[in-house]
Amino acid sequence: MEFKAVFIDTWGWLALGHRKDAHHQKVKDFYQTLKSEGTYFYTTDYVLDELVTLLFRREKFKEAVKFVEGLFQASEKGFLIIERITSRRFAEAWQFRRKFQDKPKISFTDFTSMVVMRERDIKRIVTEDEHFVQVGLDFEKVPE
Repeated sequence: MEFKAVFIDTWGWLALGHRKDAHHQKVKDFYQTLKSEGTYFYTTDYVLDELVTLLFRREKFKEAVKFVEGLFQASEKGFLIIERITSRRFAEAWQFRRKFQDKPKISFTDFTSMVVMRERDIKRIVTEDEHFVQVGLDFEKVPE
C-alpha cells in the first residue's frame, strides 16, 4: 500500500471510533495496516472539534472518552499530527469558500482540511465525502 501520510476526516474518525458504524471494520483494518507501515496520520483541531461533538452523541460516554484520549496519546507519541487552524489557514479556507461558490454544501471545516492537506502535500484522505474529489485538487478518498 505504502502511504507516507494520510489525512483523517471526521467521517474516518467516526467510523474508527464508533463500533456500530457500518464502515468500522473496513476503516479499522485500513488504519491498522497503515499504522504498521509507519504512515503518518494527520488531522486538524477543527476535525477533532466535529468528532468530539458527534462521537459523544453516538457512543457510550466512557467509550467516547477512551477513544478521544487515545487520539491525544497517539499525538503525544508522534503517530498522529494534529494541525492547528491558524488565522492564516483560516483566511486561506475563506478564499476556498469564496472560490467554490458552486459547492455550497462543502463545510468550512472541510475547506480548512483542504488547506492543510495542500500545505503538507497530502493527497489521500480517509473520508466518504465526495467534496474532496470534486474540488479538483487531486485528493483521493481512501480506503476504496
